[in-house]
Amino acid sequence: MAAGATTLLDQAVLNIAIPSMRHSLGAGAADIQWIVAGYSLAFGLALVPGGSLGDLHGRKRLFLVGMAVFLLAGVTAATGGGPGIVIGARLVQGAAAGLVNSQVIGTLQDVFHGLDRGRALGLYAVTGGVAAALGPPLGGVLVAGLGPGTGWRYCLLLSAPCAVITLTLAARWLPPPRRTARDSRLDVLGLALACGCTLTLMVPFIRTPGSGGAALGWAAGVCALACAFAVHQRVRARRGRAPLVHPALASSKPYTLGTAVAMAQFGSSLAASLVLTVFLQDGLGLSALLTAAVALPSAIAMGVSSALAWRLMRRIGLRTVTVGLSLGIGAALAGAVVALFVPAGGLPVAFAATQSLSGVAGGLAVSPNQTQVLQHAPAEAAGVGGGILQMAQRIAAAVCLSAVSAVYLHSAGGGPGGSGPRVAYALASCVCAGLLAVALVLSRLRGVASAPRSSVAAIPAAGNRRDDRSPQER
Repeated sequence: MAAGATTLLDQAVLNIAIPSMRHSLGAGAADIQWIVAGYSLAFGLALVPGGSLGDLHGRKRLFLVGMAVFLLAGVTAATGGGPGIVIGARLVQGAAAGLVNSQVIGTLQDVFHGLDRGRALGLYAVTGGVAAALGPPLGGVLVAGLGPGTGWRYCLLLSAPCAVITLTLAARWLPPPRRTARDSRLDVLGLALACGCTLTLMVPFIRTPGSGGAALGWAAGVCALACAFAVHQRVRARRGRAPLVHPALASSKPYTLGTAVAMAQFGSSLAASLVLTVFLQDGLGLSALLTAAVALPSAIAMGVSSALAWRLMRRIGLRTVTVGLSLGIGAALAGAVVALFVPAGGLPVAFAATQSLSGVAGGLAVSPNQTQVLQHAPAEAAGVGGGILQMAQRIAAAVCLSAVSAVYLHSAGGGPGGSGPRVAYALASCVCAGLLAVALVLSRLRGVASAPRSSVAAIPAAGNRRDDRSPQER
């Protein structure tokens, strides 16, 4: 839980400090894009290799190494004197965070079983979600209290004490390393193809191609690498060697559809948070502290609704995710209406209300969906299964952050208080609502695919009754 909170808080807290960082470093738009989205890029690239290495060689040492590198890279970024140093440090920090989080998922799968595993995975998802929601308020307090020239540096340093505590706890309490994969041979070519495909897919959304031909070239590269990866996995399986993507993952419709739901929801959530921050500060001229106050209700609401999500799961099963996504669509559309029609004086209060609804939606959707997805990952591929899920979310984050922010920036015209930023924010909110609508459809399809299997709704209502059966047995 500490690792999830540390690595996700680090990214979320920086969003609100982007305007002050840009002025302090003299950074251009491309530099800022790399600082923000480059973290997700490196995070996503490290997840699958990290999960595979953890399955093969044990997780504790990789966890400790990753967290130590994360700490050192964070300090380097916070003390960097130019955009290049900060970008490089953030890339290293993102890779270390990906290595750590792939071990977190695998460890939870290894240590917990039955109902306890579902609760542990759910708590991990909730912890990360609440940390991400708390990031903007904490960043706003630091920037407002320490000033724009220094506040953004302390935003980057905020994760340092968390990382030290996590390292101390992990060294003492994590179980000794043990190999869970049946085949000790690492699929090096598969890892290279997977990383190459991820990199080729994410880079164009972080740094937009200069022409249509360049964009087509990137798209062709993605298709070629994806086809090569699929062929390699089949050939490796025919030769009796363990492929990088376990057959149980590749053939599981609930796992695939649930991962797609997580991608759409995660990407929409991060993009909506970033656009709201930019709109409130650059579009309306609000201070960082007031922007933080607007974002705080989302974190509180998400924490409360996450605690109640499991009770709702016992009553209606996977329809809990459907309810959460539906509320998220309503919150995004309500934000668009607020931006267009509410007078300037009432906007902070109105946005705080829509953020509360968005937090409730996230609490009901994130944890139950992730838990259900990972129940379809076998023990010998627990690290890879969790890594693929998180890698997919990071790809979605890079794509959605670039696409939705581009919608806002291309539509926003005029200075603070004008109609241009309001219309631009409304359009961006509608795009986020569309992403959640896609997630809603996929969630309904996943419910149909999971119908023959018993669901979380089958958990006995007696809250203290222990169920030690494996997810497959249940």
